[in-house]
Amino acid sequence: MADDKKMDITEEIARRWIKERGVEIKDIAELVYYLQNKYHENLKMEDCLANVERVLSKREVQNAVITGIQLDVLAEKGLLEEPLQSIIHRDESLYGVDEILALSIVNVYGSIGFTNYGYIDKQKPGILSHLNDKSTGECHTFLDDIVGAIAAAASSRLAHRAARENGK
Repeated sequence: MADDKKMDITEEIARRWIKERGVEIKDIAELVYYLQNKYHENLKMEDCLANVERVLSKREVQNAVITGIQLDVLAEKGLLEEPLQSIIHRDESLYGVDEILALSIVNVYGSIGFTNYGYIDKQKPGILSHLNDKSTGECHTFLDDIVGAIAAAASSRLAHRAARENGK
């Protein structure tokens, strides 16, 4: 956690569920580094981690995380009604609600996040490659987009702060 403040239950659950689904905060920070290292000469992983932590501290992000993960888990267990069950389990390309949920996270730190999100969603580096691997039997229809969105938002936050510090 970024601060010594006490986490509320929603943040605690969101973080726990992300971890239980196989994603470490460090994995998301690595995506931030991937997005930002060519723009920040002295970028450190600690900076990336700090920005991910700040994004995860936002209530609207936590709400998106718990909603998306819950839908993935229910689909994985076959507990959704058709046709939603099949759509989410297959991660149907025309569904798009997973991306809409992710965009609610991206939007937290401004329009630069949309560019970051689109790029990382297309490239699928690092943990995103694993989350998109359909051969595992796990359903990450929402989680892959959520993780990419958190990284995109953290990248945007980092870029905004750097611009402020450099007087731009």
